[in-house]
Amino acid sequence: MAFSEKLAARIRETFSDQKHIEEKKMFRGMCFMVNGKMCVCVNEDEIMCRIDPAIYEEMLEHDGCRAMVHNGKTMKGFIYVNEEVLKSKKNLDYWLNLALAYNKKAKPARKRSKS
Repeated sequence: MAFSEKLAARIRETFSDQKHIEEKKMFRGMCFMVNGKMCVCVNEDEIMCRIDPAIYEEMLEHDGCRAMVHNGKTMKGFIYVNEEVLKSKKNLDYWLNLALAYNKKAKPARKRSKS
């Protein structure tokens, strides 16, 4: 599984004051779960942020951003941000704070029943 260890370390540092952080390998990278909810995932050269769907379209207009498409369906509220955009602490913090803000009101994923 290839993901940017350097970017993951920067996220760990930023999230160090958060409670209830868990790291899980998924989506071909490392996901940071906050309070049992997906918040940010790190891939090879980008992060995926779970943001408020109400600001999703506006956030897609930022440089280095693209929509998350899963099984041919655009996942509103999930946005990829290229690592080039995240080089400064200010820019990384901007995106991580958007994800943390939405995490407070996001609903956790439904539990799947074991078949």
